[in-house]
Amino acid sequence: MTPVEAGMLGQVALLAAAVTTALLVPSDRWRSRVSGILCALLATGGVVTGAIALTGGRGSLTIPTALPLDPLVLSPDRLGGLVMVIVSVVGVLASLFGIGSARVASASRTAWASMAVFLFGMQLVPAATDVVSFLLLWEIMTLGSTALLLAHHATRGTVASALVWYSAMSQLSFFFVLAGLAVLAGATGGTGFAALATLDPASWQASLAFVLLLLGFGGKAELVPLHVWVPRVLPEAPGHVAAAMSGAMVNIGVYGALLVCVRFLPNGPAWWGVLIMVLGGVSALYGILQASVASNLKVLLAYSTTENMGLVFLGLGASVLLRGDHATGAADAALLAALLLMVSHAVFKATLFLGAGAVARSTREMNLDRLGGLGSRMPWTAAAFGASALGAAALPVTSGFVAEWMLLQALVHGSRVGGEVVSVTASVAMPLAVAVIALTAGLALLTFVKAYGIAFLARPRSEKAKQAREVPIIMRIPLIIGATVVIGLGLLPGPLAEALASAVGPAFTPDVRTIGLAGVDARGIDVVLDPTTFVALAVLALAPVLAAILVSSRRHPTRVSALPWAGGGSRLRPRMQYTATSYAEPLVRVFDDVLRPTRDVEVTHVGESRYLVERVHVEQTVSDVIETRFYRPVLDLAQRFGILARRAQNGSIHRYLSYSFLALLAVLIVVSL
Repeated sequence: MTPVEAGMLGQVALLAAAVTTALLVPSDRWRSRVSGILCALLATGGVVTGAIALTGGRGSLTIPTALPLDPLVLSPDRLGGLVMVIVSVVGVLASLFGIGSARVASASRTAWASMAVFLFGMQLVPAATDVVSFLLLWEIMTLGSTALLLAHHATRGTVASALVWYSAMSQLSFFFVLAGLAVLAGATGGTGFAALATLDPASWQASLAFVLLLLGFGGKAELVPLHVWVPRVLPEAPGHVAAAMSGAMVNIGVYGALLVCVRFLPNGPAWWGVLIMVLGGVSALYGILQASVASNLKVLLAYSTTENMGLVFLGLGASVLLRGDHATGAADAALLAALLLMVSHAVFKATLFLGAGAVARSTREMNLDRLGGLGSRMPWTAAAFGASALGAAALPVTSGFVAEWMLLQALVHGSRVGGEVVSVTASVAMPLAVAVIALTAGLALLTFVKAYGIAFLARPRSEKAKQAREVPIIMRIPLIIGATVVIGLGLLPGPLAEALASAVGPAFTPDVRTIGLAGVDARGIDVVLDPTTFVALAVLALAPVLAAILVSSRRHPTRVSALPWAGGGSRLRPRMQYTATSYAEPLVRVFDDVLRPTRDVEVTHVGESRYLVERVHVEQTVSDVIETRFYRPVLDLAQRFGILARRAQNGSIHRYLSYSFLALLAVLIVVSL
């Protein structure tokens, strides 16, 4: 038995142990401790198994079935091993954080059993090597995550609506994936992934399958317009569940897109790349624009996930387009950037959602307008959230900066190959993509300055924020680990880039190597990044300046007896500070035509006076335009059709017999023809 096979069998055993423990242990506290540890061990098994597969280890687990089909085979390759490592690391952090959720709804028997099932399905989807096992594990993952959303259904009326949206969009995504894989299987005559890869990308079956699979995997990856479940579901999920869904599950959608573009149908036509880039670019812009004006912290993070996934697909689409133009170096760099973005997003977004979960546990509040001052009350959470916010804003010495820097370099160098301009399509698409990234980077910086500044700085805006306390140490550990990884991957990107380059081989071989103090040299496009050396030089340059300031401050201390005119600070009240709504108000006005906000102003006058105002109440709502302008009309039409169809069911047995007769007559006519 190989280590890979032993690892997968170990995950099956840990799944059984975790589910059994969750169902049998009566105490909430001990159930959370034991089940959380077992789920963390289950995820650790995925990390080990995936790491072995990523480094070239092979092994297969064959599961016979009673159906007239080939047996199910689980055998992760390097790419599958990479995704197993990513989702499993997030699973470890989420499981440890969930241990601190004892005595709340997310510590129930159903919740912990569903958590184990969710992690198991998510970790083994990348190990599938045939259509049936892939779809089966995909559904196990979806069912586990759906059950987890029921944690707060008894106390929140909005959970039921969120669950309906999630179930509907998940099944729509599954339908597209099933249809796309069915087209591939029908065209190739086999259900194994090796057989699916034999189809000619130039055939019409390949194009049809590509569109269907892109819609299916894009729906799981939160791409616009299939993202509408995200701002509803993630705010209702417990913190560790939202971290697992946003940091790990969406990457399963990315893995599916990678299977299509790297394994099943490589070297596709140029319009495939253009379509992926359009979906990615629109998702990135729309997601970060919605995040920048959101006042709910979890809604902000949910829309930010749409933006991050949009950038991943933008890089993937650029790789497909550039490869068709024989710009191999830039295409490989764009693919590597997409993988870096996927890894980076998994770490910092999981940590951000865990931080939001810590804030929710301490304050029972997610509205940024009623938070504030949490930095001094929750210092560990504030530090971890701040470091991860730097990564989400793609600032230097974080993993997010390295990923977006690589994507920009690939797009800039993709406009020319050997001094000659590539096709008109690529030469137009690359500058537009650079503009999209520049705009999203600016909006992301504004978004996370708002999120961190409003929530953790200034003064508390409510009693709940004023009484906040730091979360227990078991919940702080995954926060600090996640923040450390965000900074570590930003300082030492070389080894990670080499590992990612090896994962997409042998057909795709990004030419990268580690240089200096673990920097990265992308030789395919002739660019170098060495963050550690840059930081060391910056520290050496700033050290004399800081030392001079310190010495000067000791020799000449500043003494202030009183603030002149109070300085505007001695009587500062929370209402005098910026809120999340007021901070984003200029942006709402600039993008008014896109966001379509609704405003309600209510003025209360003093007595009968028309000039003296006692109170002004302003309420502004920014809804999801795609939901209100596209999905709502479709749902209303379906509801009206249902009301009309209800007339056909009036309880008359004679009418029902007539329906049966007409149906039988129609079947006979069709069969005879």
